[in-house]
Amino acid sequence: MAITPLDIANMALAVLDEAPIDSLDQDVKAARLLNLHFDLTREGELTRHAWVFAILRATVAGSFAGDGACALNFAYELPADCLRPLPLTHNAEPDGVPVSWRQEAGLIYSDQPGPLIIRYIANLTDPNDWDALFTEVLVAALAVKVAHPLTHKSGMIDIARSAYDRALDAAFNANAVQRGGRLYDGSWSMQRGDVRRAR
Repeated sequence: MAITPLDIANMALAVLDEAPIDSLDQDVKAARLLNLHFDLTREGELTRHAWVFAILRATVAGSFAGDGACALNFAYELPADCLRPLPLTHNAEPDGVPVSWRQEAGLIYSDQPGPLIIRYIANLTDPNDWDALFTEVLVAALAVKVAHPLTHKSGMIDIARSAYDRALDAAFNANAVQRGGRLYDGSWSMQRGDVRRAR
C-alpha cells in the first residue's frame, strides 16, 4: 500500500491523540508544525543509524589533491543524495580492510587512487522506499518534535518519547539496522555505523 508524507504526519498526530489534518499545507497549527519539522526530522533519523534500506553504493572518480604534506592525497566528491558516508574499506564491504579517509564538507579524502566504491546513507525522500520499521521511528520522532508546542501536555511528550524508544527497539531487534548481516549490539556509535578509521 502506498504511503504519503501526509499519512505519516497523521500517524504522528494519532500518537498524540490529535485530530488528523487534510494537508501539510493546511493553515492549522498541527500542519504548520509538522510541515516545519518533517524534512529535517526525516534526514536526521536516516542519518542517525545505518538503515540497510537506505544504504547505497556509488563508484566515484577521484582527483589528486595532495601537496606532499598529507597521506590522504586523493579527493572524491560525494553523491548528491549522500547524507553521510559509511566507513571505507578496500572491497567496499562492511567487514573489509579499512581504508584511511576523512570527510570535509562534500568531499572524501583518501590515500587510495580512484575509482573508489563508497557505501553511504542516501537521502531517500519517498516513504515507499523506506522500511516499515523506519516509518514507525519517523512517526514517533515527529510526535516527539511537535508534542510540546502542539499539546502543551507533559503526558503526551512522555507518550511520544516512549513510542520513539519502542520503535527504535523494534527496528534493532528485527535487523532493520545491521552491518554485514549482523545486528548492531554494541555502543550507540556502532549502531550509528560511524566507527570511522580516519587518520
